[in-house]
Amino acid sequence: MEPRWFTPLVVAWMAVAVVVFLSLFKLSAPYGRHSGARVGPQISSRWGWILMEAPAPLGMIAFLALAQRSPGPPSLVLFGLWQLHYLNRAFVYPLRRRDARAMPLLIALSGAGFNVMNAWINAQALFAWGPERGAGGLLSPRFLAGVAVWITGWLVNLRADEVLRNLRREGEGGYRIPQGGLYRFISCPNYFGEILEWCGFALAAFTLPALSFAVWTIANLLPRALSHHRWYRARFPDYPPDRRAVIPLVL
Repeated sequence: MEPRWFTPLVVAWMAVAVVVFLSLFKLSAPYGRHSGARVGPQISSRWGWILMEAPAPLGMIAFLALAQRSPGPPSLVLFGLWQLHYLNRAFVYPLRRRDARAMPLLIALSGAGFNVMNAWINAQALFAWGPERGAGGLLSPRFLAGVAVWITGWLVNLRADEVLRNLRREGEGGYRIPQGGLYRFISCPNYFGEILEWCGFALAAFTLPALSFAVWTIANLLPRALSHHRWYRARFPDYPPDRRAVIPLVL
């Protein structure tokens, strides 16, 4: 049975996301192309990504191992989707990067803290206090639709990462205009794909923590996508004028 304090905690967590969302319209997180002046100690971006993202897959594995009840098949599918995304994001993606620019250690640590909290609340909903999920839930239209949206977003994300990776050779710096895939329509298909992933996850899981993850994803990535879009337009006079920021034909 879910403790009475759990729902208010998750609601408060979502309220923090709203504050972050509003603040990011005024101040871009200082890493990548928006790094600007050095913000405290720096770390290689490869190691920064690993430090930042590894708590999500490793934490979810630990929380599953410690679960006091056997998760049903739908929960295991959702666990698999989570691992599919985060094992790539925590280990494959940073180790395949062709540059190792510095990242503020503060950004990596704050990202790691977020991922610990996010993994914990979602694990409790899936493996401990959430509804029991029998095998029949695998055929629920809502579950199937959510998984389909997640897979679409995941494929968009992988394709966008590959385009960005191929923009430069090993050790080469600088920026170019990405081309191909959804870059024909938007500046940040990687962010669009990730938003689709976690909105699909929220639909399939249908829990408050999963919804909070979707809210946090939008709160973090939407303002950053708009900043990226403005940056591209300011840096490249020949930037495609009909390309949107993050949602094809819309925004």
